[in-house]
Amino acid sequence: MTLARSMIITLVLSLLGATLGAIGGAQYVLHKMQRPTPMHELLHRKLHLSEAQKQQIAAMEARHAARKDALETEMRAANADLARAFKKGHAYTPEVQAAIDRFHAAMGDLQKETIQHTFDMRAVLSPEQAAEFDATVVKSLTDAQK
Repeated sequence: MTLARSMIITLVLSLLGATLGAIGGAQYVLHKMQRPTPMHELLHRKLHLSEAQKQQIAAMEARHAARKDALETEMRAANADLARAFKKGHAYTPEVQAAIDRFHAAMGDLQKETIQHTFDMRAVLSPEQAAEFDATVVKSLTDAQK
């Protein structure tokens, strides 16, 4: 095998590996976001919400779910853009950077939306419920760093 052919095969395999890694990483992030959270377990089973609180939180969750779905759709679209840009250019092009920026913007917006949703739900809790809720939120945020 010639040196040129070896280099081409190495380049193609490297690009394929990078593409699969980027797509796999994005899918992993999206999959991790689908898991039930300790906060929702706490809200729906342990805080003994009143009927009024349950109704308020259900409405909040419906609004949040719609916004979350839209942002996750945006993340998937950005990931598809990344795959197309990668396939087209086989290099770190402006299109690749734009797709990455689009994905990160949607991911950041999703995190902001989720935190706002958390504060919205907290606002309908009693002081005792809020204290337990706060402890669970802080634990969830710090456990995510491990």
